[in-house]
Amino acid sequence: MTQTLEVHVTAGSREEAEKVVETAVKGRFAACAQISGPITSSYWWKGELAHDEEFLVVMKTTEDRLDALTTAVKEAHSYETPEIVAVPIVGGLGDYIRWIKEETTEPSSAS
Repeated sequence: MTQTLEVHVTAGSREEAEKVVETAVKGRFAACAQISGPITSSYWWKGELAHDEEFLVVMKTTEDRLDALTTAVKEAHSYETPEIVAVPIVGGLGDYIRWIKEETTEPSSAS
């Protein structure tokens, strides 16, 4: 049985976060997504310490759809190296976990 995942992505603006969410959910790469922010991110980039305002996107998907989700986020994102981090969901309401799996089933091409 495929593992369910929570995927975190940061974006430089609310508009970009919304674009990532629209791409991910509409394409069924993620069952759902939430946008939080603004948040303050501190990180090293090209040898310099940076501090930026960003928006956090949290999406739920499956291990089977992670590669497609990663590709879709990279295409929709403006960052050279966007944060795309997946962590396993180790528990939760069974009906919700099943819903994630149902909503991220790759659309059939036999329509």
